[in-house]
Amino acid sequence: MLVLTRKVGEEIIIGNGIRVQITAVKGDRVKVGIVAPPHIRVDRAEVAERIREFAEAEPVGAGR
Repeated sequence: MLVLTRKVGEEIIIGNGIRVQITAVKGDRVKVGIVAPPHIRVDRAEVAERIREFAEAEPVGAGR
C-alpha cells in the first residue's frame, strides 16, 4: 500500500485520468473529491461490498 501525506487542495493522480483531491479536513474527517472517466465506477468501500453481496445472492437467471 502506498501511503501519501497531502494538504487541502493537493491531488494524487492514478493512471491515466483518475484524480483524487483532498477538499477538506475537519477533525477526524477528510473530504475527498474524485474525478474518473465514466467507465470507471467509484464507490465507497461499504457500498461496493453491498453491491457485491447483492450480486452474489441473486440467482443466475432470476426474474425470467
